[in-house]
Amino acid sequence: MKKDYIDVRDFSREELETLVELSGVVKKAHKEGALPDLLYKKSVALIFEEASTRTRISFEVAMTLLGGHGIYIRPGDIHLGKRETIGDTSQVISRMCDGIVIRALYYSDIAEMAKYASVPIINAMTEDVNHPAQILCDVFTMYEKSGRTKGLNLVYVGDSSQGDPDKGIIAAIICRDLLRISARMGINFCIASPKEYQIEEEPLRQARRDAEKSGAKIVVTDNPKEAVARADFIYTDTWSWYGMGEEEIKRRDKILKPKYQINSDLMKAAPPHAKFMHCLPALRGEEVTDEVMDSHQSIVFDEAENRLHTELALLIAFIGRNFVLPPEEKKTKENKYAEEIDKVLEKLS
Repeated sequence: MKKDYIDVRDFSREELETLVELSGVVKKAHKEGALPDLLYKKSVALIFEEASTRTRISFEVAMTLLGGHGIYIRPGDIHLGKRETIGDTSQVISRMCDGIVIRALYYSDIAEMAKYASVPIINAMTEDVNHPAQILCDVFTMYEKSGRTKGLNLVYVGDSSQGDPDKGIIAAIICRDLLRISARMGINFCIASPKEYQIEEEPLRQARRDAEKSGAKIVVTDNPKEAVARADFIYTDTWSWYGMGEEEIKRRDKILKPKYQINSDLMKAAPPHAKFMHCLPALRGEEVTDEVMDSHQSIVFDEAENRLHTELALLIAFIGRNFVLPPEEKKTKENKYAEEIDKVLEKLS
């Protein structure tokens, strides 16, 4: 398997399913207080070019739970690609750390770091392309709630357009990455967006090629009520961000709020079993109402908690997978989980 986790398209459906399975094993071990120290004395650089809540906390806590050390490098601590090339920085950190977790403005910077690194790289989000750590968590959450992935009906409602990070308009990266992983894993994916903020043809072409192999159905519509009519899971993300111009925010509210806000009226158009998802942070009262966020159909906080468990799985799979099992006579609860984790990891070789 590829040494880096920077794009879900680098992995087969079977490999992604194994990462979901591993997330379940480590979650169970953590809940039982029996998670083994599989990254004991290992250090991982946590490079963040942007502020972060769930991603930063989940990776840092995960490193501690696994017996390792996460070195948080906040925005401005290093001059990534400015006073030193990304390649040079990557090689230096590789000499000192066992892995690199990085949140960057541009996917090209993470790809450049992976090119020169001799240790595994994990993509903790780019603002222009993807967020593979988040969407692995989303698939794991759906699997946990339904017991399956293939054939699920996932509906994304809201902005799905490319955006322009240089103008403060971030690309709809969650929608696009959900499209990628759904097409790989056989999850039916419907995007409901107004024509002004609709996904372009190129990412759809790429996804439909994968969908032909997995059996997934990919649909784009501007009718959200029709889209959610058969949904198992309904997902949205914020459509305005800090730094976006006031005029653009007003324009988006005028176009998106009347039809594409996730409110009780839209949820009534979905089956009673449909669950609501959001990667957070949510702008309550804009893309989603309090009534939905705090309802029995909302699983947003289960989803947020699962960031920790999928981060544990990613760190084990890509950085700590070469751990040595203890001798037969030292069978503790933690060691039994280490054996179970080892059996799952064998599928990734």
